Parts: sequence; C-alpha cells; structure tokens
Amino acid sequence: MRNALLLRCCLSVKKLSYGYRELTSISGNPLIDHSDNLVIVEGKASSRTAILNRPSSLNALNTSTVARLQKLYKNWEENPDIGFVVVKVALLNGITMGGGAGVSIPGTFRVATDKTIFATPETLIGFHPDAGASFYLSHLPGYLGEYLALTGDKLNGAEMLSCGLATHYSQIAKLPLVEEQLGKLITDDPSVIETTLGDHGDIVHPDQTSLIHRIETIDRCFRHDTVEEIIDSLENEAAQKNDAWCVSALKKLKEAAPLSLKVSLRSIREGRFQTLDQCLSREYRMSLQGISGHITKDFVEGVRAKLVDKDFKPKWDPPSLEHVSEDMVDQYFSPLSAFEPELELSTKQREAFV
Repeated sequence: MRNALLLRCCLSVKKLSYGYRELTSISGNPLIDHSDNLVIVEGKASSRTAILNRPSSLNALNTSTVARLQKLYKNWEENPDIGFVVVKVALLNGITMGGGAGVSIPGTFRVATDKTIFATPETLIGFHPDAGASFYLSHLPGYLGEYLALTGDKLNGAEMLSCGLATHYSQIAKLPLVEEQLGKLITDDPSVIETTLGDHGDIVHPDQTSLIHRIETIDRCFRHDTVEEIIDSLENEAAQKNDAWCVSALKKLKEAAPLSLKVSLRSIREGRFQTLDQCLSREYRMSLQGISGHITKDFVEGVRAKLVDKDFKPKWDPPSLEHVSEDMVDQYFSPLSAFEPELELSTKQREAFV
C-alpha cells in the first residue's frame, strides 16, 4: 500500500511523510500553510487530514489546489509515523462531481451520506468524464457506467453504496464522530480502518424509484456498440412500456453534445481494459484535444450555455449524431503533438492500480 497512486490516498492506507518545515503548528492542531491556504491540514495521532478550502467555489479543484495536494502527498510519502491519509472530500457529504470525485473515488475507502450527490455531467457541457472517471465508471456493475457517463444522471449516497462507488454509508450527523474516531487510530492496517468505518456506518438501501432497480433495462439499452443503437433501444423500451424513466433518459441524451456522447462511450469502453494510470493518461490527451478547439468548440459553448449565460441552449458542433465522423472521435484519442508533453505518472515507483 505504500506505493499506491497519489489519487488513491483519499481515506487510503499509506506510509506517508510529513513536511514539518512548511506547516506552522504542532501535531493535533490545524496545520495551515499560510503561503497557500487552499488546502488545510490537520495532524492526527497516526494520520493526516487534508481539507479543501475553497467553500465559495464548492471546493472545485484548480491547478493551485492540485499542486498543493501533490506537494503534501510527496512530503508525507515516506514518514513511518503516518499510517494513513484522509482527504475530506472522501467523506462524500454533498456534491461529488468532476475533480471532487477524481480525488476521492479512487481511494481505498469512500463514505457516502444522506446528503451525497454524485454525477458525471460532462457531456452536458460538451466535454467527457475525466479525472479517472473512465476507469471507475467502467468497473461498475453491468453498463451502469455508460448510463451515468452519457446521461449525467445523479446518484445519491445509498445508490453510491449499492453500486460500489462508496464503500461505507453514514448519516451526516455521524460524520464528526467518524472523523474523531479515525483521528484516534494509530495504524497502517486497512482492516482496522475498515472496522472503524463499519462500526459507525448505517445500513441503507436505494428506494423503489432508484435507477439501481433498473439495472436490467440499463444493461439492455446501454450494452450496444454505438450511441445511435443505445438511443434506438431506449426509444423501443419507451414505446413498448410507456416508461417515463426511458423518456427522461432519452431527453438527457438529446441535450448532450453529440460528439461528447460518442467520445465518452468509447472512453468508458476502453477504460474496461486499462489500468487507472492508462485511463488518466488517455483522459489527459482527450482533455487537451477537447479544450484546444481544433476539433470542436463544444466545451466553450457548453460552459457558456450552462454556466455563464445560463440560457441552456447550447449550439453543438456537430449538431447531431449523424454529423459526427469517426475521424473526429479518433482525434480525441490520438497522441499529442511533440510540443505537448504526455501526462507523467510515477508508474516506476509503484504497482499499477487495476
């Protein structure tokens, strides 16, 4: 576990080191780097807790936050006194999307609550699920990952636990106690942490309206090789059963960027046969292609329509699935130019996460 991927250390058991020179207080008190307070650190008995500190932005990640986290992880890596690290994003209390999901879901343990909301809504802004999403979505039961990636539909905490995106569930009122008990642990044994989380967990099941109870329909519709076939299958289901859920899923697909749908489907399918490292490297290439504007300007248009002007009327280019060429999709997965370095991961220092 000492060699686990940095992204995986959210509530994960690791041997980590602690950068005393950069932090201003002794163990047991909040430790804040005053030159960069985007991440607050708390020292515990045998652990460290990293707390994202951008509340006005819903703790959305930016490059400074990521750089700070990476610096902390590297400093903590070799200290034998630290048995594990908690990234408080991994206590999934509230909105868990995008980068927030990326730094928590690959962790060894993830605690969902009654306030958790998870989604990968990137196709609705002309992008694709990234930050490792093609890895963890592709490993969900059946074709649930394809459904979530293409529609951007939401899951609550009970649903996350049911499908494996979360490992534990606790009512929000119990979170302070969970954090307190974790802080008292002196261990690097994952089974001890597992037991602690289980002792303070709650038994919960998705309600009867949950999409978790529609796995058979999701598998039947989203197992197909193309987006067009998926839509045809959903339309047949909707017509035969007069199913409002199918109609809603179709509506979500038709609101998404056509190119993003095809790119995201291919990404999830490739993720099934790749390690997390390979998925991260590929998604990095895809993201650079997506934001470059060389293939399409859908990402800029999606952000404008959904987040800036909020007219919710994006003009996608290409405007429909039939106008999306294979070449356009292939470009997303093509190698970067000689002027754009590939994503560097510390694969030589640890085993691949599969």
